[in-house]
Amino acid sequence: MSATSPTDALSYYGRPIIKEPVWESDIPLYFFTGGLAGASDLLALGAQLSGNPRLRTSALAGATAGVAISPYFLIKDLGRPLRFLNMLRVFKVTSPMSVGTWIFSAESTATGIAAACRLFGVLPRVRAIAQVFAGLIGPAQATYTGALIAQSVVPAWHEARLELPVVFASSAAASAGGAAAILTPAEHAGPARRLGLIGGVAEVAASKLMEKRLGKLVGSVYHEGEAGKYSRLAAASTLAGSALMALAGRRRVGAIAAGALLLTGSLCNRFAVYHAGKQSARDPHHTSIPQKERGGRAIT
Repeated sequence: MSATSPTDALSYYGRPIIKEPVWESDIPLYFFTGGLAGASDLLALGAQLSGNPRLRTSALAGATAGVAISPYFLIKDLGRPLRFLNMLRVFKVTSPMSVGTWIFSAESTATGIAAACRLFGVLPRVRAIAQVFAGLIGPAQATYTGALIAQSVVPAWHEARLELPVVFASSAAASAGGAAAILTPAEHAGPARRLGLIGGVAEVAASKLMEKRLGKLVGSVYHEGEAGKYSRLAAASTLAGSALMALAGRRRVGAIAAGALLLTGSLCNRFAVYHAGKQSARDPHHTSIPQKERGGRAIT
């Protein structure tokens, strides 16, 4: 009889204990575009309330682009549009997927109405009401995907259930601020610059806190393989974009460059989280050892 390796002792012949997520790269793209839309709607509402119509238009453009593109990635991953429509047949408060589907549908509809009214210059009251509704539901749109994957059994996601919504929210804020700074003249883009800067710093800080709380074992996925590559790209792009926004954001060229870096960092962040989950699911250590540690703490 051959000796049993340490990995074999944790699972059946070292095989993964849980199934790896079957999602393709469409899902992190959906995370990114959905987050951009949600945070942009909130920024547009703030601009509307503060009397900044130029920034409101730019933020609404970012939100419209997000809600126009994100359904493509979601439905492409589902395979058939009917599957998405079937999820609207019921509303289950206990199901993050059900709640998220309704959040996405409501926010997309409100954003579409506001954008159409703005484009054709009609129904200003309807546009204002739709913009308020989209802005209020925007934060939920920006964060529900983080809460959704945190409810899974994938160790790198479930063990980070406290931080993932914060990471997604700050990443969405950085991307929305960056996009609006690109589209808005510098004299009107102050709130967008501040949102991008604050979101970028918060994104990096929340990501590092998440890795630290995951511990050396599970947190190591953010330094290995594809997840490690995207994690490094996200941190570098976001830090560079935040610094450039603070130093040169008041100049048009600086704002465009900083916004592009923040958008790149936000996109890479979603891919880092996506690949971290897949890598974590493949490693039986990530499932069995944290469970044993929790069991030991419960006994003591």
